Amino acid sequence: MAASTAQWVGAASAIAVAVVVAAIIDRAFGRRSRRLAEVVARGQLTAETDTRLRFVRRLLVAVVLLIGLAVALSQFTGLGRVAGSILASSAIAAAVIGFAARQTLANLVAGIMLAITQPLRVGDWVTFEGSYGVVEDVRLNYTLLRTPSEQRVLIPNERLAAGVLVNETLISDSVGLDITVWVPPEADADRAVSALEDETGCHVAIAEAVPWGVRIEVSGESCRPPQRPAREAALRTQCLRRLRAEGLLPG
Repeated sequence: MAASTAQWVGAASAIAVAVVVAAIIDRAFGRRSRRLAEVVARGQLTAETDTRLRFVRRLLVAVVLLIGLAVALSQFTGLGRVAGSILASSAIAAAVIGFAARQTLANLVAGIMLAITQPLRVGDWVTFEGSYGVVEDVRLNYTLLRTPSEQRVLIPNERLAAGVLVNETLISDSVGLDITVWVPPEADADRAVSALEDETGCHVAIAEAVPWGVRIEVSGESCRPPQRPAREAALRTQCLRRLRAEGLLPG
């Protein structure tokens, strides 16, 4: 009984120490590494550095917790013998890794790849599988996306690394306005283009002509991504109002 109690105390102590060390690393790394990076960069912390720091901090915390768990399990000699006899078979080990941990390991590896290659960074505005928003955080197993309506979309890192991603702010912090309006097929499309150019001062062009109408593209000036929906809505309203005033749209 004394040996069993000692084993439990040792295991609990190992876990407690691991949790405390992980908390200290998380707090110290989060503050000091950010300050050091800002000093080295001589200015504001870049999105690339911020993304890597977040990922490395969480990876260190996970490693410390895993080490603590391993030390705690090592206190139980009987459990160690049982685990050793079970894992002696490579077939069983492969099955455990392949079926139980495949998704977790795949997301972790994909997260490391995303942190290194950085097709997206914290603060980028991206579109993925119909979801549009700003990257709020890149974690060990998933990426957190905040939509303009303040919803949160959790995307597994494995899917993110293998899917088609549209990053609007990878090169520039601003995005251009781009709207389309339709006029009836019998309307004077050239007159509509001239009227919209005069009204908006933007680049206007005929994008498509089909039996049921003519699609006209209007490209506006750049703005910050959060302002884009409202600016595009205002530009679309302005264009439709001018087309109706010119008699090119019904109503």
